[in-house]
Amino acid sequence: MTPQFLRVAVVLGLLSAIGPFAIDMYLPALPTIGADLNAGTAAVQMSLLVFFLAMGLAQIVVGPISDMIGRKAPLYIGLVLFAIGGLGAALAPNIEWLIFFRVIQGLGASAGMVVPRAIVRDLHTGTEAARLMSLLMLVFSVSPILAPLTGSLVIEGFGWRAVFWVVTAAAVLAIVLLSTSLKETRPVEHRAESSVGSALSGYRFLLGDRNFLGLTFIGGFGIASFFVYLANSSFILIDHYGLSPSVYSVFFSINAVAFIGMSQLTGLLTERFGLHRVVRVAVVGYATMMVILLAVFSAGVDRLDVLAVLLFIGYGFLGLVIPTTSVLAMEEHGEIAGTASALMGTLHFATGAVAMAVAGLFFDGTPLPMVFGITISAVVAFALAQVTLGRRRETAVGAPAE
Repeated sequence: MTPQFLRVAVVLGLLSAIGPFAIDMYLPALPTIGADLNAGTAAVQMSLLVFFLAMGLAQIVVGPISDMIGRKAPLYIGLVLFAIGGLGAALAPNIEWLIFFRVIQGLGASAGMVVPRAIVRDLHTGTEAARLMSLLMLVFSVSPILAPLTGSLVIEGFGWRAVFWVVTAAAVLAIVLLSTSLKETRPVEHRAESSVGSALSGYRFLLGDRNFLGLTFIGGFGIASFFVYLANSSFILIDHYGLSPSVYSVFFSINAVAFIGMSQLTGLLTERFGLHRVVRVAVVGYATMMVILLAVFSAGVDRLDVLAVLLFIGYGFLGLVIPTTSVLAMEEHGEIAGTASALMGTLHFATGAVAMAVAGLFFDGTPLPMVFGITISAVVAFALAQVTLGRRRETAVGAPAE
């Protein structure tokens, strides 16, 4: 593994982490924001939901633009928008203005979600792509480990508004790294082949590709299960179980450790067993853990230690699902990598946002509605994997024929 390979992984991971950092640092503040701005739980959750929606839907535009004008320019524009949204959120006088600036922030964050995946496809395919994607996710996943704890310390010391000053500073740092440490990976001659018409044709083609859609939604429902947890965990763990914001941050980080640890085995496992087989086994493991969790809580058990253990194991399996399905979905679409990454990201976030909104309708302050939403998402991902990968393919990517 060369220093160049590691440097690219670190820079892409940091660019990808900007958006999630603005989510994860913000989570411990949700109850405080509601009290400070005289807003109910639904309104405070809306400030999280609109960020997800903006970040997801904007990818559909950013991806083709990165095919047309190169990868770096959309990243610069996105980071500037993100910083403007962060400044506005820090100064928001009420929940309505906070929601508005969170939309701006989400639009900017979309570039950091879609373009790095396209850059991975520009540079590598197969096992090497899976290895780079897993390293990118290692850096990316530092966010849910450090961000909630950092956020809780910032909130306790300086108030919730300071969170947005910090993420704005992170965007400025990302602009510096982008300008000094990452080269353009989309050659000019390839850009000439891309246009609005080709993007629309690409979307039509991808929407008719069952393999692409199946793999995208396997990852999408995996991510949706985590979005449900994001939206509800602070209220449940802080209000229901009585954890302090700092302890909540540690609890939240434990699941990220499981996700990171397993995702780093992606390269090794896919080289040995093939991407398809890894996806199938990981989805089975994840769905099984979540079904057990639902059965336990439906039986009347309401224990934080049980929730922690089963989520830890489940999110470990999920750490194998996300990078492998992303690589497989984009493997055959190198010429329209930005467009493919955009559609995949939009579908991921749209799926997650819908799951989050539906779970929010049934929120009652207890863990059961959250657990139910997580489990349904995991089971749907499992079912899609059986349909999409049920028949062995002659040429498994990254491994001999399965």
